Amino acid sequence: MKSLEEVLAEHPFFRGMKEEHIRLFAGCAAHVRFEAGAFLFREGDPADRFFLLRHGRVALEVQVPGRGPTVIQTLGEGDVVGWSWMVPPYRWAFDGRALELVRAWSFDAACIRGKAERDPSLGYELLRRLLPVVVERLQATRLQLLDVYGEGKRSVRSPA
Repeated sequence: MKSLEEVLAEHPFFRGMKEEHIRLFAGCAAHVRFEAGAFLFREGDPADRFFLLRHGRVALEVQVPGRGPTVIQTLGEGDVVGWSWMVPPYRWAFDGRALELVRAWSFDAACIRGKAERDPSLGYELLRRLLPVVVERLQATRLQLLDVYGEGKRSVRSPA
């Protein structure tokens, strides 16, 4: 049976990371499971962890007035779920809901932040890997919001 460090090293998020850094992450990790329909987190709640998905799909949702929950993005195996834990005030910006059985690794945010503060090379590596996730999620949110709010409300600008 593989050790947690070996399994993490195979995950796309950790691929190519130094063994010593993977060991630090493993010290903050726990295996978690969510049944279909369960919330991994709710908007506004403390963002005290993040997840690496091993199995299943998670919907990132935002509450839209007059429409209810709207899926911004659906994430699956291999994806990172959550980056609000890196940005004060450490509150979730969306709801994260399991669409089916989800198995994941959960990482304690305070543990990871503390290790990254003590080891700047770990902090840099973490940000280097998380920044593309943040950009991807912001782009997906932007596109989804254009679909939600842009229907029939696009204005045409005349040439100046």
